[in-house]
Amino acid sequence: MVSANGQNNRIVSGMRPTGRLHLGNYHGALKNWVQLQHEFECFFFVADWHALTTHYEDSGDISERAWDMVIDWLSAGLNPGSSTLFIQSRVPEHAELHLLLSMVTPLSWLERVPTYKDQQEKLKERDLSTYGFLGYPLLQSADILMYKPGLVPVGEDQVSHVEITREIARRFNHIFGREPEFESRAETALKKTGKKNARLFRDMRKRWQEQGDEESLEVARAMLSAQQNITKGDRERLFGYLEGGGREILVEPEVLLTETPKMPGLDGQKMSKSYGNTIELREPLESVEKKIRTMPTDPARVRRADPGTPEKCPVWEFHKVYSDKDTQDWVHKGCTTAGIGCLECKGPVIEAVCSELKPIQERAKDYENDPEGVRRIIQDGCENARSRARETLDETRQAMGLQYR
Repeated sequence: MVSANGQNNRIVSGMRPTGRLHLGNYHGALKNWVQLQHEFECFFFVADWHALTTHYEDSGDISERAWDMVIDWLSAGLNPGSSTLFIQSRVPEHAELHLLLSMVTPLSWLERVPTYKDQQEKLKERDLSTYGFLGYPLLQSADILMYKPGLVPVGEDQVSHVEITREIARRFNHIFGREPEFESRAETALKKTGKKNARLFRDMRKRWQEQGDEESLEVARAMLSAQQNITKGDRERLFGYLEGGGREILVEPEVLLTETPKMPGLDGQKMSKSYGNTIELREPLESVEKKIRTMPTDPARVRRADPGTPEKCPVWEFHKVYSDKDTQDWVHKGCTTAGIGCLECKGPVIEAVCSELKPIQERAKDYENDPEGVRRIIQDGCENARSRARETLDETRQAMGLQYR
């Protein structure tokens, strides 16, 4: 079932509260969020319930880690005037939608999510034989579907999570979207658009359903999206009527694949706190410079006169993120011919990283000195998120027969 989704300019994404963020977090997601907030209506949330799915026994400092992360979000450029920033557990509607979706989601769908067995293998030392861990893709689906986004920004490794979200929305709409007297309700809604628009709609609907004319489908969608004198429920009803289905209650989001540069750790592995190879966004610049200067390089370059292989050097991966083509060419030629030493090679990286971090750290000082201001930002975001969430939950309850008067 396709719908207003094609016209939806909303994005939802979340991040587990891991405390102070590092360059891997910044280049992997946060920098992209900062750009997206100027193009879309964005909802970004602290996924504190998700942190409990794998680390429930280490929950004592979740709130502290959450506030540290929010400060980094704001310092990196997330603007509460452009985005809604909130904490997942402070919007309890997420939990209720998760519960309602669990009533119709087959167990086998959760068991086949690729990361389910993968995480069990990687986290063997933890007890993951809990419903919370099995059901976290469903909670993630509730997080997304709650705000009816058209797009969900993810890397390739997260596409499967958006796909199960689409399947869950499709199943829910199939079961609950076919309301009594659907066609007559749709025709009543159509009359509200005016005679000319109603005539155009019927013509486009016939062309689409009888001839598969996609241009007619898009014309009708655009006409419905532009209507100001019909309710949201009527609009969704008419989208379903147009496409031959029922009323769409939960929107099937599309994947927004985001290209994220590979940000290695100081040792060449993935940058991760568990590996102790990170550079934090708020780390003193003197420490940043020292860490980069002492980074391991190509082990074959024992002496200054030995030629090296950039592809075997962790510093080269930093150049691929931070240096322009001319600098990369200089590094590659200088390394392979022993024309430059390793300290010379690291110079442009140190300069680029420090230049990126300096304004972030300057903004961070203001937020660190005003914790109440940070809390007000999140409080406002939670209130805005709850207002949107209640709308979706009301529709979901009504569709499932849980509206009592």
